[in-house]
Amino acid sequence: DAGALPGVHVCGVDVHIGSQITDLKPFEAAFKKVAGLVETLRADGFDIERVDVGGGLGVPYQEGSAPPPDPADYAAMVRRVAEPLNVQLIFEPGRMIVANAGILVAKVIYDKKGDARRFLIVDAAMNDLIRPTLYDAYHEIKPVREATDKNPLVAYDVVGPVCETGDKFATERRLPEQEAGELVAFMSAGAYGAVQACQYNTRPLAPEVMVKGDAFSIVRRRPSLDEILALEASPPWLSNDADDALRGAASEASAQEPSVEKPIAASNA
Repeated sequence: DAGALPGVHVCGVDVHIGSQITDLKPFEAAFKKVAGLVETLRADGFDIERVDVGGGLGVPYQEGSAPPPDPADYAAMVRRVAEPLNVQLIFEPGRMIVANAGILVAKVIYDKKGDARRFLIVDAAMNDLIRPTLYDAYHEIKPVREATDKNPLVAYDVVGPVCETGDKFATERRLPEQEAGELVAFMSAGAYGAVQACQYNTRPLAPEVMVKGDAFSIVRRRPSLDEILALEASPPWLSNDADDALRGAASEASAQEPSVEKPIAASNA
């Protein structure tokens, strides 16, 4: 019985039924079960004060995807189910709120025409947006400059410049033909983009720019290489003086060891 455990105060119920859900019915069914559980626990003597209803509202990553429920409709459903419980509600609406509010803009470096495939190499990489590499996530890729009828569609493998097999954003994605210097946008990058980014291969984090209408402001600048390297330091034993002292101590200790027969390792050197 959790109520009998020392140092444990049972005061809430948490639930999460998954991500990318675009229908309110599964949520409502789950929350009704939670409401029943709260009543059962209270009848057993537990003072349930709060309920965390989790998150999972879906994100339309791909054009034509089913639109997620409106947050207002989601909130109204939660209130309808949970209001009789008189508990503190904790919401985790999930990525839907911010995913489509952010994009990753990259510059085309090179259009590489292979024998069997065509590669669009951009200056963004897996360290900037790791979702495609990590779990084959789909992100729409759009040219920043609107394409015309003169731009034929090309099946590109869109990749970054890092020498890694996984440094890939898309495979055989049909895009208007691109030239070096053009800009492309990876859509729906506002969730898990910046927070999962890293400085792998000493690639500085991309700057973050907030936009409102025709106004924009850099809210996180790109760090310099000097700033990245300044975070690193050598341990004191790698200095020449310390290294000499360690070697001297090792030699002295070796000289004081009793003489014993030691096996001779065979070597082809």
